Amino acid sequence: MNRIIQIIIFFLVLISCNKEVINSPNPESGNSELISAVDISRYPEISNSNPTFYDLGGSQKDFLTILKENGVNTVRLRLWVNPLNEHSGFNEVKQFSQTLKAYGFKIWLTLHYSDTWADPAHQETPVQWQGITFAQLKGNVYNYTEKIMNEIQPDYIQIGNEINTGFLHPYGNISTNFQQFVELMSQGITAVRANSNDTEIILHFAGIENSDWFFNQVSTLDYDIIGLSYYPIWHGKSLENLKTKMQYLSKVHNKKILIAETAYPFTLEWNDWTNNIVGLEEQLILPGFPATIEGQKKFIKQIKKLTSEVENGIGFCYWGAELIAWKGNKSTEASPWENQALFNFDNKALPVLLEFKTE
Repeated sequence: MNRIIQIIIFFLVLISCNKEVINSPNPESGNSELISAVDISRYPEISNSNPTFYDLGGSQKDFLTILKENGVNTVRLRLWVNPLNEHSGFNEVKQFSQTLKAYGFKIWLTLHYSDTWADPAHQETPVQWQGITFAQLKGNVYNYTEKIMNEIQPDYIQIGNEINTGFLHPYGNISTNFQQFVELMSQGITAVRANSNDTEIILHFAGIENSDWFFNQVSTLDYDIIGLSYYPIWHGKSLENLKTKMQYLSKVHNKKILIAETAYPFTLEWNDWTNNIVGLEEQLILPGFPATIEGQKKFIKQIKKLTSEVENGIGFCYWGAELIAWKGNKSTEASPWENQALFNFDNKALPVLLEFKTE
């Protein structure tokens, strides 16, 4: 009888162990939840005008609550060094990050290392960092990044924004000062690694053309995630090409990959007198994705689908989710993006938000 009991106990233990192995997460896979993100960098400024937002059912509700209830799990924010006003500066981003964390969002910071917009055509060194030695510049990059890590503690961080041509020009121009570019990037990366075991580093390239060349150039750098911008108006109208490129890059470089920026219009109309960036049918992917409420929803559904189908794909970020015409319908200096926001011209949530749920 004792022998039978021992055998039964043995098999029960064996089954229990197998169950634990099956249910335990793969330590190499990290967080398996897809990143379902929005970039709402301008929301602190927009909120000063006290706009009223409505959820999908038409009920008045807090803007951040609407995002959270519809599955957004990460918020991306740009950070400028010394902007002309407080918007997108350190203090605003730190305070807003604290608010977002209280809502349960993860924080994704995109460090422009500039006082203003940084993109493939603009990578201007902050005014206070100009006219110093290269050694001093490297120290500034390290100290600035270290401060961000210690005081904001983001979940994801970009070293530069759309750095196709490098950053901190002319010092870190990837074409003319490649070694300096690598050294400056390494300062930012080292500051992140020295102050966090959890924050993941993203290197962000705009588009898919020449992305092979770029990620070959940065292959010696210590980073975690490949980030790509994808806007049909600038980066081609083939989602299949996007998916193929994502699969290729992630496999060749053995990195996780995501779409760091994307957006799509729900109309070609406008709600203020500020010229919209997308306003013509020739800028769309037709006939499959018209500038309609359903077309916008279908586009993001496909973006999420292709990202999840890429072997190392981990998610996407919708840029300008908050960019309603907040200065009134006659402003010539407000939103060039209100027809691509995630809220209609009455500030009601659009059905595209349903695609942010990751279940």
